[in-house]
Amino acid sequence: MIELYHNALSSCSQKVRLVLDHKGISFTSHEIDLIGGGQHDPEYVKLNPKHVVPTLVSDGRVLVESSLIIQYLDDAFPNPPMRPGDPLGRYATARWILRADTAIHPAAPIVTFAGGPRNILLSQPEEVREANIAAMPDPRAREIRRSVIEHGVKAPEFAGALRVFLAALDDMETELAEQPWLSGERFGLADATLLPYVLRLEHLGMDPLLAETERPRVADWLARVKVLPCYASAVEAWAPAAIVEMMRGQGKELWADVEPLTRRDSGAGA
Repeated sequence: MIELYHNALSSCSQKVRLVLDHKGISFTSHEIDLIGGGQHDPEYVKLNPKHVVPTLVSDGRVLVESSLIIQYLDDAFPNPPMRPGDPLGRYATARWILRADTAIHPAAPIVTFAGGPRNILLSQPEEVREANIAAMPDPRAREIRRSVIEHGVKAPEFAGALRVFLAALDDMETELAEQPWLSGERFGLADATLLPYVLRLEHLGMDPLLAETERPRVADWLARVKVLPCYASAVEAWAPAAIVEMMRGQGKELWADVEPLTRRDSGAGA
């Protein structure tokens, strides 16, 4: 029996759902309201002391850390395999997963909250907003969240976080010249890991970064991901259309401020 505590638009939740659905693994869903602070509920914190999603419960055993979860799923449910069979291919997949964990994911909340849900958070009573921030276990993360909510894309942390995304896109473009998928010959764990972050840029109205004229291989990769059955069931079926459209609208309004930071001659892509 598989239970999944997750959130519709959480990047880490999306990658776990992609793996579950690609493998045809059914699960009992428990949605966590991140904006409302559900991740800080004492009962949930007993499962995940880091106050984050997702958490997977497999036959009563609690698994945390999405990158470890997807590798567990690929081991426990080996068909279809989502990692290459050769050592170098598995190394390449592990490298993308590590990069997501150590660089891209830490940058994602900065890029997201500078635009996406910022207005929702600013509309909350200050005491509610501050209580949710104060419940975050990491003091540095609390400091950054306050900065991004206050200053949006003008926050001092934003440009550097955006550079992390741009560098990843450029390296994806290079690697996809050598093979059809980031995981090798077929869709796999590396693709499931990177897809939510690429999709986040689209949801934030940064479509020009993913245009065929800008990064043709990434654009083609994204189009091919979107026709996979697991995309419809793991991403589209969960994403609230109204929230996505709100995020896209706000992102497009901010694009004039963001676009100069994306130019290669500005140093943003270095």
